[in-house]
Amino acid sequence: MNFSSSFTKFRGRSGLSALSMWNMPFRNLFIQVKPTPNPSHLKFLPSGKPVTGDQSPMDFPAAKYSYISPLAKRLFAVDGVTRVFFGSTFITVAKHDEFDWEILKPMIFEVVTEHYASEQPLFTDEPQPEDTTVNDDDSEVVAMIKEILETRVRPF
Repeated sequence: MNFSSSFTKFRGRSGLSALSMWNMPFRNLFIQVKPTPNPSHLKFLPSGKPVTGDQSPMDFPAAKYSYISPLAKRLFAVDGVTRVFFGSTFITVAKHDEFDWEILKPMIFEVVTEHYASEQPLFTDEPQPEDTTVNDDDSEVVAMIKEILETRVRPF
């Protein structure tokens, strides 16, 4: 089975890989990948696992809006991810055009697998952080620094 396969199965067995997902206690997670009409978006379907379930779908058009979702924060920490959308049974991820899905898919699989293994909630009641909120009067450099802190430092 290669990366271009539309159906990927992760079965963790200690010692098979250096990737952390292989050592996770969540052993069987199937993630089906489906294309969308837009080639910069892919739909990831974790089988048997609801994403939003009965809750409303949630769109994160930028990393600064992901503060209420640990999974969205982690997905935005993957270099190249530009947008995240949670549906009832799927996650749609958008990427920058210069990034290749063959490189991004394994990283996205790892983030999703780790999220389900950790049993963290999809959404939290965490208030929007005020110290890294981009204000209208912030310079472009300050805004970029705040976004980096929020998307690359805080998720970890």
